[in-house]
Amino acid sequence: MNKLVLVRHGESIWNKANRFTGWTDVGLSEKGIKEAVEAGRTLKKEGYAFKVAYTSYLTRAIKTLWIMLEEMDRMWIPVYNSWRLNEKHYGMLQGLNKSETTDKYGEEQVHLWRRSYDVPPPPMEADDERSSARDPRYADLPKEQIPMTECLKDVVDRMVPYWTGEIAPALRKHTQVLVSAHGNSLRAVVKYLKDMSPEDILKFNIPTGIPYVFEFDDGLNLQKDYFLGDPEKVKKLMEQVANQAKKK
Repeated sequence: MNKLVLVRHGESIWNKANRFTGWTDVGLSEKGIKEAVEAGRTLKKEGYAFKVAYTSYLTRAIKTLWIMLEEMDRMWIPVYNSWRLNEKHYGMLQGLNKSETTDKYGEEQVHLWRRSYDVPPPPMEADDERSSARDPRYADLPKEQIPMTECLKDVVDRMVPYWTGEIAPALRKHTQVLVSAHGNSLRAVVKYLKDMSPEDILKFNIPTGIPYVFEFDDGLNLQKDYFLGDPEKVKKLMEQVANQAKKK
């Protein structure tokens, strides 16, 4: 049995402030650190012994992974970073408070920007000082691959090649793979693995810090998926994610 474990990073300081984050690099909150510790302890208790792990280029996902691996005594395993696992780029919305943005533009418009499958938020301007093109971690990435905004479809399109070319082969080789990433990049993985419709994936929310397990047979055919946690708690956390942009 092959097992893929997806973990959305622990709560970040901008999650706590209810701000659109995207490719902006922010750290974990105190709660987020605790969530990462708990996730690591849960995985150790469940007997996971990963030999390889994957994460994005963003600190909140990287640190969540480090903390989990430390709790599992697995900090020595290879870790691979990829921009393809980065969060969805929220364009000009990055840094804005979700509720305040809803008050300004209306709940319907913000919901479209936040949750539409193929409609991205308004893009950043090319000379915006927040542009990731100015970030040294993307210096070797072709400029045309550095987004100024993204919809979920764009995230799926950049994630699938990484799954097929990197993560899936590692899963066949090692039987267990850990991925620490972001709400939308993980939703892209989930959509692809479960062959979900655009409508269904838009209703699916991933809470922070809760390990999400996918079990595959030897041919990497999906057998089942489940969260490692109390179902009622997970349901409540998923609802909280869905309601982040609602008016106060």
